[in-house]
Amino acid sequence: MVPHAGNIIGSGIFVSPKGVLENAGSVGLALIIWIVTGLITAVGALCYAELGVTIPKSGGDYSYVKDIFGGLAGFLRLWIAVLVIYPTNQAVIALTFSNYVLQPLFPTCFPPEFGLRLLAAICLLLLTWVNCSSVRWATRVQDIFTAGKLLALALIIIMGVVQICKGEYFWLEPKNAFENFQEPSIGLIALAFLQGSFAYGGWNFLNYVTEELVDPYKNLPRAIFISIPLVTFVYVFANVAYVTAMSPQELLASNAVAVTFGEKLLGVMAWIMPISVALSTFGGVNGSLFTSSRLFFAGAREGHLPSVLAMIHVKRCTPIPALLFTCISTLLMLVTSDIYTLINYVGFINYLFYGVTIAGQIVLRWKKPDIPRPIKINLLFPIVYLLFWAFLLVFSLWSEPVVCGIGLAIMLTGVPVYFLGVYWNTSPAVSITSSVKLITLVSQKMCVVVYPDVGGSSETEMINEDTEEQWQPINQPVASKDKNSVK
Repeated sequence: MVPHAGNIIGSGIFVSPKGVLENAGSVGLALIIWIVTGLITAVGALCYAELGVTIPKSGGDYSYVKDIFGGLAGFLRLWIAVLVIYPTNQAVIALTFSNYVLQPLFPTCFPPEFGLRLLAAICLLLLTWVNCSSVRWATRVQDIFTAGKLLALALIIIMGVVQICKGEYFWLEPKNAFENFQEPSIGLIALAFLQGSFAYGGWNFLNYVTEELVDPYKNLPRAIFISIPLVTFVYVFANVAYVTAMSPQELLASNAVAVTFGEKLLGVMAWIMPISVALSTFGGVNGSLFTSSRLFFAGAREGHLPSVLAMIHVKRCTPIPALLFTCISTLLMLVTSDIYTLINYVGFINYLFYGVTIAGQIVLRWKKPDIPRPIKINLLFPIVYLLFWAFLLVFSLWSEPVVCGIGLAIMLTGVPVYFLGVYWNTSPAVSITSSVKLITLVSQKMCVVVYPDVGGSSETEMINEDTEEQWQPINQPVASKDKNSVK
């Protein structure tokens, strides 16, 4: 299950170390935060494993929240994923790509903000075109560029071990590691956890493809027990390596820590590091675009999204409308080039729904104690996770009220949209019906897309009558959908 580790290890490890150290206030506390974040991620993954085999649907926490708490909660999870989580994640990775490409060209200062945003936009547009053109091209890009991520991390860890063997571990000695360069604050520690959790993103990836997973009862727990300790080991040792070559002040002064690390230790070969990380982040944007269509598919199937977002090209079988929508919403996120603000923004919203989902696990144990649970964990695990979750949300909101508040406000805008477009089937919805049908028709003609044939033999056939009801537009949900939730 090492491939699952590959889904977790992403571009975050090349950008989050600065955010974690900046908020933690000392090297020692930063390393503890990386370890604890790994442990909490493992606890959350175990909770999700139980949910994944109890509610064996693709769609991850969206499917679990919808079935346990009903249509509105599920819709809000989907709404915030479509408008905030996917676009912000992609914007962060694209900006990291820009930083690592441009930083070597500006060795004495930060790259210009306009240049960062422009290069990030070019990266997004190019990869959207690749994903719209061919599924095969997209998968090949992913395979090729994953090598950059592995090369960069292997170099960092090996050079760190060499440094320690040479006696370069000043900042790892306890008296120096816990030397505070700023006054510690519980609010800042919560933000440090948010920054660290961004690097662990992807730990729930297998829950989005549960229906496609071979023997999930065995492979879900195995993936967790192998991949998350491996990822935690890699992240902790990468951060150890950083501080063997850089002081905390040098690390905080760099927007591309791996580039600074390479310049200090690799000499004339320092160019390897920015190229490796740029390849990794380029592949990261591609991977996020490639997988986002799964959530659109699940949402449209339940009548919670316009059906056009789950349509595919008649010949290429690529989800062009979903990719274009994701690209446009990500470009809007590039109004700022402050990566760390974006991470706090998306981290807060992600954790909000992780907690709601795991609270649903406890609710499901209480409401449906007798349903089959091929994986059943001790209730202490979700309780521990929810205690940590409450701490993180309360103090993150206290430290960054504007950033976190905007995320909450965007989520709440989904409430009227749900009632107008999904729940009510009354006269106010008539104009919405006409508008959505018109948009769907125009989009189909412009993008040459059709409904996928669910379970059929031909990839380009129109959807069959048995599954047609699942593809109603946002304003025409199947009447029984929300009533089929787990009560």
